[in-house]
Amino acid sequence: MTKFEYQSALITGASSGIGKSFAYLLASKGVNLVLSARSEDKLLQISEELRAEFKINVVCIKTDLSEINASQLIFDQIAKQNISIDLLINNAGIGKWTNFLDESINSYQEMIQLNVNSLVTLTQLFLPQMLQNKKGGIINIASTGALQPCPYIAVYCATKSFVLNFSESLYGEYFDKGITVTAICPGNTQTDFQKTAQANTQGMSFESPDEVAKQSIEALLKRKNNKIIGFNNYLQSFIPRLLSRKIVIKIVKNMMDKKVNG
Repeated sequence: MTKFEYQSALITGASSGIGKSFAYLLASKGVNLVLSARSEDKLLQISEELRAEFKINVVCIKTDLSEINASQLIFDQIAKQNISIDLLINNAGIGKWTNFLDESINSYQEMIQLNVNSLVTLTQLFLPQMLQNKKGGIINIASTGALQPCPYIAVYCATKSFVLNFSESLYGEYFDKGITVTAICPGNTQTDFQKTAQANTQGMSFESPDEVAKQSIEALLKRKNNKIIGFNNYLQSFIPRLLSRKIVIKIVKNMMDKKVNG
């Protein structure tokens, strides 16, 4: 088997969904892993399975990235164990489908802390060593919701728009220094996200988390700045480029109003 380009990866939100799929995919390529999530039991179960099947090193870090100091905690624990991370996958995230005023400000602050602040902090903490080694990869999970204004998912999609623009900006800064930063824009994916977000996705198409992870790694290895997952999602991404933003807002508003308010 050809040696995989990266040797050690940190995956946030690794206990389920896309993060778990990343873990199994990278483990199959011989990549040693640091897995982070809130659910310690799930992390320990996954790590035992990965060690047994793929004979790799796996470190589990239980932490909640919606808390302010969590990113530094992860970095410090990895540093204490002298682990060098050359692939960072910022996957953890939460969202809500709701009328803006129906959710508390604390909920929105946690969402911004997790989706934006922790992602930026982890990137800033792990990037210097990648630059020192002149080699590294960063995958940031955004969303197709990042591609246009999204009434009724306002805060979530705004955070993912940040992730997309932040990632592509860093791609521009560091690509010629050996670092690839790739933003991934999945649409609906078969994970627990819909339940947590109280999202009515009836009648909508889905991608599997395994497929999202697979296409994400392929995009990174091809040195892409972004990847929209799913052909239909790719086609829909052209709508905001062809129509005025006001018309796009109205289209999304009408669609989401039915989903959120019935």
